[in-house]
Amino acid sequence: MLFICYPKCSTCKKAKKWLDSHNIKYTERHIVEDTPSYEELKDWYCKSELPLKKFYNTSGLLYKEMHLKDKLVIMSEEEQLSLLAANGMLIKRPLLIDGNTVLVGFRETEWSEKLK
Repeated sequence: MLFICYPKCSTCKKAKKWLDSHNIKYTERHIVEDTPSYEELKDWYCKSELPLKKFYNTSGLLYKEMHLKDKLVIMSEEEQLSLLAANGMLIKRPLLIDGNTVLVGFRETEWSEKLK
């Protein structure tokens, strides 16, 4: 299981604490120091069956500074994935990947259901 996070993020800290308290083994990866590649993001996006916008950190400063709310709607899927791969701070976190299971953001009830 791969846990992709930003260590200073409070939501990531909560998710990590939750994983540890449930004795779930994972490999931790820093989202900025080791930003997911275009290929990884495309794979996870396809497996997740979520809209691509869900992979964006819409509450992040960079997202707002770049006015992505307006720009994403006119960008192709390829352009959006390339943008995500270019800067880890644009990616919603944490990400938890286990085979075909891809969880974006931390919602305890969802994680409990999917990781039974």
